[in-house]
Amino acid sequence: MPSAATDDDRLYARLGGSDGLQALAARFYAWMERLPEAAAVHAMHRQPIPEVQARLAHFLSGFFGGPDLYRPRYGEPMMRRRHLPFAIGPAERDAWLACMRLALDDCVPDPALRAEAYAQLARFAEHMRNRA
Repeated sequence: MPSAATDDDRLYARLGGSDGLQALAARFYAWMERLPEAAAVHAMHRQPIPEVQARLAHFLSGFFGGPDLYRPRYGEPMMRRRHLPFAIGPAERDAWLACMRLALDDCVPDPALRAEAYAQLARFAEHMRNRA
């Protein structure tokens, strides 16, 4: 019977832990501000970007198998429900993923690890879509 994943096996650790995910969130929002195709998604953010960036890093911690930093600060993630007020169709999903791909390119030197993290994020992004 296989053993449970160790901390070193989790994407969280392989992506650099808390520091790595904070860097990823920072690069993500830097790209969000720069890419013209992400302008509509960027405009959906109602809170100051540093706060949203911290929320993303906290969410990614648990999402990638690390400590659950999101729930104690913000409550149950329920990301799909939290995003229902925003129209998220294929264009918004793709813009979000474009920024995330560029952030991963900036922060994760290993191509296989980048691909693994991106695949997980792409499934999440599709789950968040609430418009055809």
